[in-house]
Parts: sequence; C-alpha cells; structure tokens
Amino acid sequence: MKTPTKSKTKAQVWVFENGKKRLRQDHLTTEEPLEIRLVFPQRTVAVTMRTPGADFELAAGFLYSEGVISCRQDIQRISYCVDESIDGEQRYNIVNVELRSGLIADLQPLERHFYTTSACGVCGKASLEALRLRDYPLISSVANTTPEIIYSLPDKLRAAQGIFAATGSLHAAAIFDTQGQLLNLREDIGRHNALDKLIGTALLSNELPLNNHIVMVSGRSSFEILQKSTVAGVPIVCSVSAPSSLAVSVAQEFGITLIGFLRGERFNVYSGLERLNPA
Repeated sequence: MKTPTKSKTKAQVWVFENGKKRLRQDHLTTEEPLEIRLVFPQRTVAVTMRTPGADFELAAGFLYSEGVISCRQDIQRISYCVDESIDGEQRYNIVNVELRSGLIADLQPLERHFYTTSACGVCGKASLEALRLRDYPLISSVANTTPEIIYSLPDKLRAAQGIFAATGSLHAAAIFDTQGQLLNLREDIGRHNALDKLIGTALLSNELPLNNHIVMVSGRSSFEILQKSTVAGVPIVCSVSAPSSLAVSVAQEFGITLIGFLRGERFNVYSGLERLNPA
C-alpha cells in the first residue's frame, strides 16, 4: 500500500563555491497535484498544486473560502480516495469530501475555474465584483493591536517554519492573536494553499470566524489572500511584501486592516489604520 508523500524530497545537487564544486544532498519542497472531489454530486471541483500535508484542511478551507460550504456542519466526511481496481489502494493525491445529507451546494462560484497552480492560485479568478455578489458583510470587528506587536510577527512566523528551514522554498500563513501570540501556522509551496490549510483547520475545529485575530502571510498579499480572509472574518492581514491593487480594494471595501512591507521596524498601512493603537 502506498504511503503519503512527504513534504520534503531529497535531491543531489552540485554546489559551486569559491571556484570549486562539491556534491551534496539537499532537500526540496515537494510539489504534487491534489484533486478535490465532491462525493454527492460526484464531481471534481479543483486540482491544485500543493505541498503534501494537511490535505483535508486544505480541501475544507478551499470549499469554505469559495462559498461551496458555509460551516463545519456542512461536511459529513473527508477521506482519501480508495482505488478499488488496485486492491483498495489509497490515492493520497485525491481527497473526497462528502457533504451533509440534504445540502444543495452552490457550485456556481467554481464554474470560473478548474485548475489552480502553486504560484498564482486559481487561474481566471473572479474579480472584486464577483466577491461583492457573494454578499459578505463588512468586517466590523473592533480588534486592535500596536505597531510593536506588528513588528514582532515576521520573526515569529519565520521561527515556526520548520519545512522552510530545511528547503528554503515554502510560503507560510499564520494566525496570531492581537497580542502577537502565534496560534497556528501552515506551510505550502503556494501561499493561497497555506491560507486554505489554516482556514480549514479553524473550520474543522469550529473556530471561525477569526474576528479577533491577525493573519500574516509570507510574500505578497494578493486578491485571493484578501478574498479568503474576508470569508473567514479576519480583521487584520499582514504580509512581508507589497499587496496588489486589487487586494487593497478588497481590504478597503470589506473593512480589513491591510499591512504590507512588514520588515524589521517598518510597515505600510493600506487600509484600516484605526485598528492600530498609538505606540
């Protein structure tokens, strides 16, 4: 029987340094496809390139952030596919999601895409207008924090990135409380997958909405990161790099405090300055 693929893959590499070369063993971030299927109706809803690990949470978070489900109770069961033609072998790159009896899932949001990559997320992603049509409320959370707490987040995120330390090529998404305590972190080759894993974990633990929390992602904040944060009720989103213009539009429209270029004791605030208390 097959075993789940690990998040790291060994590789032999030639290192050139100071005019010399040497052969050594390295670790690479594993990148493999994950197919997310609904059982009833039987349908593949997405194929995403991801780093193996927390696959069930990734599937749950994806379905939640795309509006297919609205709460933990909508999921009856999540399991890996079993191939009956190969002696009941489990296929760890296919996840089956069985929704609760009687639920008529709205699959319309998924019509606009099928294949997602680790780099850009869902190809042909809907625009801000499509997010408006889903009628999510303004995030009115009064959660607030201080610049000093925001300054501390990147070091805490990096220190908790176990796989990144070994491979140097993974994104991360983390949840902090407003006092800067790290509550959870997920890693993936795609930052949007890392956030889906994080949101899926909170969903399956009945911890949504995240209306008194801070989400931080490595890299940049894209439309997709802000879309998922909006659905999860996150009031404060931080990133190491700059946000996209559409990410800023989502943050402004849905009441999210958006912080970018968070490096050392410096950051930019693009929306929601009122949640930052004076130093």
